[in-house]
Amino acid sequence: MDVTLREVRDGDLPLFFAFMSDPEASRVAAFTSKDPTDRAAFDAHWARIRAADHILMRTVLADGVVVGNTGVYGPPDDRQVTFWIDRAHWGRGLATAALRALLGLVPERPLYARAAADNLGSAGALRRCGFVVTGRDRGFAEARGEETDELLLTLDA
Repeated sequence: MDVTLREVRDGDLPLFFAFMSDPEASRVAAFTSKDPTDRAAFDAHWARIRAADHILMRTVLADGVVVGNTGVYGPPDDRQVTFWIDRAHWGRGLATAALRALLGLVPERPLYARAAADNLGSAGALRRCGFVVTGRDRGFAEARGEETDELLLTLDA
């Protein structure tokens, strides 16, 4: 499968909204917006993301089809990696391939990431890209409505 990244386009946003408002995907991701089905909040969030010069977001394509997004955000001393792959495409290595492509675009290190401790797919993709678990945290997961264990991961130079 050919996985590539490109700049986010207006036409990608309805797909991202559908991916992120999937209840099962949200439950697995755990740390989501308060209401992933709130389109106005989603649109406002993406408008802020796309206007910010310190955020690098990319659309993930698999064989030319939009399957998700990935990016890096945060202040220089706490750059965080994020990604979301449509649940219909889980288990195919797309998150790992997308992260590898993203890391090729972002030379700065260290980079940080967080994943729900029981989200084996996300944690596995991060580890395959060189991230190591450097700590644990516990926070309120909106998608689950409860406190959830979280892995803190770091990618050093």
